Amino acid sequence: MQAITNYVDGMMTEVSDAEHYEVLVIGGGMVGAAIACALGQQQIKVAVFDRAQPEHFQPDQLPDLRVSALSFASEQLLKNLGAWQYMEQMRMCPYRRMAVWEKLHLPGGRELDKRPNQTLFDASEINHDQLGFIVENRVTQLSLLKTLEQLDTVDLYCPASIETMSFSEEGSKITLADGREFTANLVIGADGAQSKVRENAGIRLDYRDYQQQCLVATVEIEGGEQDITWQAFTETGPESFLPLPDTNGKSYASIVWYNLPENISRLMKLSDQEFVNELTRTFPKELPGITRLHERGFFPLARRHALEYYKSGVVLAGDAAHTINPLAGQGVNLGFQDVASLAEVLIEAHRAGEQLGSLEVLERYEKARRQGNQLMMNTMDAFYHAFSNDIKPLKMVRNIALGLAGATKPAVKEVMKYAMGISGSKMSLKEKR
Repeated sequence: MQAITNYVDGMMTEVSDAEHYEVLVIGGGMVGAAIACALGQQQIKVAVFDRAQPEHFQPDQLPDLRVSALSFASEQLLKNLGAWQYMEQMRMCPYRRMAVWEKLHLPGGRELDKRPNQTLFDASEINHDQLGFIVENRVTQLSLLKTLEQLDTVDLYCPASIETMSFSEEGSKITLADGREFTANLVIGADGAQSKVRENAGIRLDYRDYQQQCLVATVEIEGGEQDITWQAFTETGPESFLPLPDTNGKSYASIVWYNLPENISRLMKLSDQEFVNELTRTFPKELPGITRLHERGFFPLARRHALEYYKSGVVLAGDAAHTINPLAGQGVNLGFQDVASLAEVLIEAHRAGEQLGSLEVLERYEKARRQGNQLMMNTMDAFYHAFSNDIKPLKMVRNIALGLAGATKPAVKEVMKYAMGISGSKMSLKEKR
């Protein structure tokens, strides 16, 4: 970066020319770091900006509260980017089975022991070792950042606070709070659901509040590391169990409890032991014995979908473009599908000598992703509206449907393949490396 001397009120100051890159990525989380990896590995000069670095990983640390269920397709993408090897060196938990059912009760209130409405997905039925992996978000992010460190085409600016942004096909620009300026052909907004890039670009949202909240908790359990994740539907929202990797000889799980805001508020106010007692009393009998609550938190559930994914010189990816109901844990997997599609479009445009921030280039990405994202959103909405009520005729229909689904092995296998990203997936950058 070249510097020039400037005189203001008789004082000599240094003013730096703007640093130029081909792409500026705002947000160094899982999606932003993955995009930077994919582009940087193809000799595209990238700068990544984030507010804070994640805490360093220590093997004896308790599992984080924020985890994701990574699909087979996401695994392949992360392997092709070179990050998976570092994730394996840290920790992850494979899950081989997944059970889904609706809680049914006898007139006295006791839950039915037998479940004709249960559907069980088992990876062995499609000749796979597992359906996916439960991985702490920090583990995935740290592994991608470690991959970035090895690329001389990518620079990470962190901590960085962005003061201003402007976007155009001729060139986009950001200014940091410390006065440094950066220009690029394209700015990628991967800065999450409350995206400042989206806001500054003037891109509007289709927003829907689900009138539910999600409580997540990390608990210590008995019985060793589990290989199953399950979800029991109730009229106030699902009750879910996600296995976590054993750490220091102890076993853990992530509890996901969807409920009405007033119920979540009550649960958050309980003492640790009161919360464990309530959890044990309310959750299905499959819940392993809980010996300790380590951490809990909650967040509101909302659907967001950008009315457009791009404008001249700027494009959105991941949660900046869309957030969905987390019923099936597909949020981060949709984000990684964005990564694969956007990287493919930009790499091909770069090779062809096209302007990366042009409307013609960015339109290809939106065409590749909007329909798939919309389909997943609609599917999760259908599940949410179908199960979040106690209307008796609808309850009967949905339980017949669950029972039939569980008894129809070919259908179950196809659902597994679709959820894993095996069926109809293009999420691979292997041929680009």
